[in-house]
Amino acid sequence: MGSMKRRSNQITGEKGSASWVERTASRTMLRAVRFTDEDFAKPVIAVAVPYTNGTPCNDHIRELGDLVQHEVEAAGGKAIVFGTPVVSDGISMGTEAMKYSLVSREVIADAIELMTEGYQVDGVITLSGCDKTIPAALMPIARNDLVGLTLYGGSILPGQHGNQELNIVSAFEGIGAHSAGKIDDQELHTIECRACPGAGSCGGMYTANTMASAIEAMGMSLPGSSSNMAVDRDNKISEHKHKDAGDSARALMELLKKNITARQLMTRKAFENALTVAWALGGSTNAVLHLLALAREAHLDLTLKDISAITSRVPLLGNFKPFGRYLMNDLHRLGGVPMAMKVLLDAGYLHGDCLTVTGRTIEENLQDIPGLPADQNVLFPVGAPYAPAGRHIRILYGNLAEEGCVLKQSGKDLANMSGPARVFDREEDALSAILGGQINPKDIIVIRYEGPKGGPGMREMLSPSAALMGAGLGDAVALITDGRFSGGTHGIMIGHVAPEAQTGGTIGLVREGDRIEINLDKEELNLVVDDKELASRRENWQEPAQRYKQGVLAKYARLVSSASQGAVTS
Repeated sequence: MGSMKRRSNQITGEKGSASWVERTASRTMLRAVRFTDEDFAKPVIAVAVPYTNGTPCNDHIRELGDLVQHEVEAAGGKAIVFGTPVVSDGISMGTEAMKYSLVSREVIADAIELMTEGYQVDGVITLSGCDKTIPAALMPIARNDLVGLTLYGGSILPGQHGNQELNIVSAFEGIGAHSAGKIDDQELHTIECRACPGAGSCGGMYTANTMASAIEAMGMSLPGSSSNMAVDRDNKISEHKHKDAGDSARALMELLKKNITARQLMTRKAFENALTVAWALGGSTNAVLHLLALAREAHLDLTLKDISAITSRVPLLGNFKPFGRYLMNDLHRLGGVPMAMKVLLDAGYLHGDCLTVTGRTIEENLQDIPGLPADQNVLFPVGAPYAPAGRHIRILYGNLAEEGCVLKQSGKDLANMSGPARVFDREEDALSAILGGQINPKDIIVIRYEGPKGGPGMREMLSPSAALMGAGLGDAVALITDGRFSGGTHGIMIGHVAPEAQTGGTIGLVREGDRIEINLDKEELNLVVDDKELASRRENWQEPAQRYKQGVLAKYARLVSSASQGAVTS
């Protein structure tokens, strides 16, 4: 294989060497799992397969993993296949189970590291589907500077209800509409039954599609792979995903020949490309957490202030749900993420000289991609965007968020806002108040002790945010939390407040009825309480005891960093 760097010699050895003799026992064991004499001369490729039938996002991933294994071996490698955990955000939403979602990102990344290092593989292809599996699939590749790439399982096709296209957020917002008396039991049941017709990740520009697009823009997955559909209408792996499997295997073998490792691709400019594409498409606030975490693994210094500087200059081009009209399959029909990247590159928003897993640069990958099609409003041109620069993701500071927090504006015309705090220490309590009609226009809901340490696990607040939308309060009530939001969230939502309540952040000092001010002109979030009173509250505040004394959540709470640093444990 030319100049290929061989790590797996430590397992199999080269015939005739001392290592080859010493590793007889290892080869004996590998023969039992169908390795042959010829296989011992091949590069060993790890294939990480986060399969579960517990969510449509990953229901097809085992079959896709089989395809990748076949293609790796057809391309001259020998695959070692393994699984990882998967926690479904959509299924765990609104329950204690959601505390395990962000935690699973760290566990999955660690599991992949255990396998790639435990078997000293030469290269790795990591598959992904549900939200946290996507950054987790790339984190260990960056952490240990492996030769590797990721392959996203693809987006779900929309459900149908009359002339309306449905997706998972339709169900959450249906709950709010039902509680407000806007739809009946039968309508809600119909939405439930039709919203998710088969395999694939949630269809809007939610967290999965956001992160898949960002990683493609970063150069760590193949062009077009993030916008290819998971399955066809018969719920069979799509022809595009079949092709992605083969192309990914062949691309990995070329990276091995050239010994191109992850950190040669995951440069500062590559991260700027990722952020630019994510925000231009209207991506999820979760991308802030995940790209901070990935930058840390790649040994890059990326901060919230850096992210703010990028988002302030990127126009919002995508007209995608949850705030817009369209789903990923609509972008796919137009030419997918490569077409969107071509629009941004031609307008000078991307670094075209960044190397990618194809072995070519971004500019070379996009040279034959056609421009933006006319007579469509899925993706707007740079000269006439859906919303001007600085009107999507915004980073706010102030005495309520000294380390920063994240606002998803999504192109809306938001004004400065102030109102009385409605304070809840758990997501469930806030949801009950919303569904019970206890929240009024101009209220500012505060949900705290839901941060990385305080939850622990930094739950998503999709249930209360969707209930606000369903009740018709999405434009009149703000929600502030040290937790986070689903990519499917829209409305006046401010998350990732740091420092969090559990570590003594000001959000833990807010009292019912206090005035909170959201000042978008200054990009500040402030508690309007005089300094003397605030100092007195801080002096009397005591950190609540952790409810989890053992197990993974207890370990996570001890190790996890602030949301402003990506909520990482490494």
